[in-house]
Amino acid sequence: MTTPLAKPINKLSFVASRTPEARAARDHLAALYGNEPEDDADVIVALGGDGLMLETMHRFMNRKKPIYGMNRGSVGFLMNEYAEEGLLDRLRKAVTTTIHPLRMEAVDMEGEVFTARAINEVSMLRQTYQAAKLRVTVDTRVRLEELICDGILVATPAGSTAYNLSAHGPLLPINSPLLALTPISPFRPRRWRGALLPNRSRVVIDVQEGDKRPVSAAADHIEIRNVRSVSVEEDQEAQSLVMFDPDHGWDERILTEMFRY
Repeated sequence: MTTPLAKPINKLSFVASRTPEARAARDHLAALYGNEPEDDADVIVALGGDGLMLETMHRFMNRKKPIYGMNRGSVGFLMNEYAEEGLLDRLRKAVTTTIHPLRMEAVDMEGEVFTARAINEVSMLRQTYQAAKLRVTVDTRVRLEELICDGILVATPAGSTAYNLSAHGPLLPINSPLLALTPISPFRPRRWRGALLPNRSRVVIDVQEGDKRPVSAAADHIEIRNVRSVSVEEDQEAQSLVMFDPDHGWDERILTEMFRY
């Protein structure tokens, strides 16, 4: 859901990546606007690249703190343009998007269970020179008895422009009730290019011949090695709040990517 932020915006808290450029920007902006403790701030302003933005979204998940990113990194797809002047006015005009992450539950070869959330995607990748052999189940029905590939991923609309796009997966409008299920370098079935699933779906991916063909699973930056089975579904109980300038919001960015050639 995308809405203007109703709460008055006066107090800001700045976070920055470790780069000198981002830290210098934080110090300069803090001198101009003040730098409140995170718990007291109306908005968290993140200075860096997309990696910092994802880290900040995870950190403030379910804390009802909107996050406004400004690009002091390399890619910056999740970030607004950097400018020091008129920041409070920009924030008051910005549009807030609610992002629900994925919830991953992974079981390793020893039977240990791990859970993690992913804002962009849950991905599974082969760990050795041998291709992974996977079985794909959607909502208790086996859809692919055998997928031989380098891996597979489940991406949110927010993550559809990241690894999913690199793997030739579809771009999804930010408010679409969909998930992208995208294979990574599929060998067999060679023509299968993935699927679009309702965001209420539960995807279970079982690793076949895991001792011979080990597979890892990653939820954004959290990786579990030697998994036996992974289930993925949207976590409607969790959310992050992201702010964009109204003339360059997330939907506009995704549309721009769709028509890029």
